[in-house]
Amino acid sequence: MDIITIGDGMITFDPNSKGPMRFVNEFTRKIGGAELNVMIGCARLGLKTGWISRLGKDEFGRHILNTVRGEGVDVSEVELMEGYATSLNFKEVQESGNGRTFYYRNNSPTETFTVENLPEEYIKSAKILHITGVFPAINEKNRVVILRAIEIAKENGVKVSFDPNIRLKLWTKEEARKTILSYLPYVDYLLVGRDELELLFETNADEELISCLKDFDFSKVVLKEGNKGSYLLKDDKWVHFEGFKVNKVVDTVGAGDGFDSGFLYGVSCGWSDEKSIELANAIGAMVVQVAGDNEGLPYLEDVEVFLGERESIER
Repeated sequence: MDIITIGDGMITFDPNSKGPMRFVNEFTRKIGGAELNVMIGCARLGLKTGWISRLGKDEFGRHILNTVRGEGVDVSEVELMEGYATSLNFKEVQESGNGRTFYYRNNSPTETFTVENLPEEYIKSAKILHITGVFPAINEKNRVVILRAIEIAKENGVKVSFDPNIRLKLWTKEEARKTILSYLPYVDYLLVGRDELELLFETNADEELISCLKDFDFSKVVLKEGNKGSYLLKDDKWVHFEGFKVNKVVDTVGAGDGFDSGFLYGVSCGWSDEKSIELANAIGAMVVQVAGDNEGLPYLEDVEVFLGERESIER
């Protein structure tokens, strides 16, 4: 495998109209999950990807499993668990494209994960293990599972990619800070938002943030800033990369996951940081123009057209 992940999969219900969710009468069923989105994004770009997960043994779980398998993601380490319901979320989207998420994932089937049933050989077989802060936020037991998974990765030369993806509806700031800081010594590629850095290190001063980051042995640190573009930490300074302007923002959910997939694709291909970040910024811009968590994740040729590197013939 080029890249694998551990994470929850959900049925996401997207509103058919914009505005407060209490006034929305119809929803469209889709699938989502931060880690899952990144694997779908990487698979569409051409990487060999794998997903370790637990889903409910119900119709929603089967739908997610079949859909992900159809995207070319290896699901040999995904199990359907008897007696558990597949996780759900409902989205609220405002006219601006921003919105809120409402989770229904108590008693998640992922709580059946233990350190003992981690597929060690599967983790060892990958080049990159990608994790986020969502999975450990769902259940306290998951925090130990992720810690052991990244220990296995580091013991066997597998690079660790980490997106904090902090969801304060799932855990407190204190829980997030303590858990994520315990992971950072194992991380090679940190893909993070500015608000997340400020929460983790309790400062908004650039100099102090950079000083805190220097305490860890990261290979690459990329700061994601949405439509402002992104920054690469290089020689103790933030190097800025312009984002791409879009005509209309439809849905911002999944843009960060798309960015991650683009950057990790570039890293896997041995590209320069500059080229990898350009691809990542482009994918983030493409994702926000399509409704849904992963529907806007492009194939490589689509990004090449977006960047003007390939001619598009429409008819």
